[in-house]
Amino acid sequence: MVNCTIDGKKVCVPEHTTILEAAKEIGVYIPTLCYFKGLNEIGACRVCVVEVEGDQRLHAACNSPVLEGMVVHTNSKKAREARKCNVELILSQHNVTCTTCVRSGNCALQHVANDLNIMGESFPKDLPKQKGSKSFPLIREYDKCIKCMRCIQVCDKIQATHVWDVINSGGKSTVDVRDFYRLEDSPCSLCGQCITHCPVGALRERDDTDKVLDAL
Repeated sequence: MVNCTIDGKKVCVPEHTTILEAAKEIGVYIPTLCYFKGLNEIGACRVCVVEVEGDQRLHAACNSPVLEGMVVHTNSKKAREARKCNVELILSQHNVTCTTCVRSGNCALQHVANDLNIMGESFPKDLPKQKGSKSFPLIREYDKCIKCMRCIQVCDKIQATHVWDVINSGGKSTVDVRDFYRLEDSPCSLCGQCITHCPVGALRERDDTDKVLDAL
């Protein structure tokens, strides 16, 4: 067992427990976007960063294990400012059309941005120009993807269909259909797991409600 202190609260957890999971044990909230326990713990979004006494670096709580005697501050000024900056950068590459988005009110990014009191845009918009096909039952909104990689992980590790992958590199990197296939030509089985695990509205099912009503 490992003893540590998080926001002034002492906690004893099994070895290899992450800071995020240890914080949950004592009711301390740390925001996350890309994290999904047992599936996606890569620290890509950097929204869960926390400050550890004695270390100048900020640590991603989702994949940093607690150590004996560690003292963690989840809501220090340094952690809050870094967290806010990271979310603002994500928002600069996200089409913020919340009122018409299918995930409005049930969006992890919207929730985190509200928690951080982000009221405007601090960085210039840099939205991808690519448009997804509307003919396939699964619709991909490129300008809403936050590159959390959840869809890749669930498709590879759970469904084993390997539809999604990271393409390009650096600032141009994004998530798209593996090997540049069209989604219609991919091995997608339309299981819906990528939609369920997407924290925003980047993946959604096609709405055929009007067609059904017209046919009745």
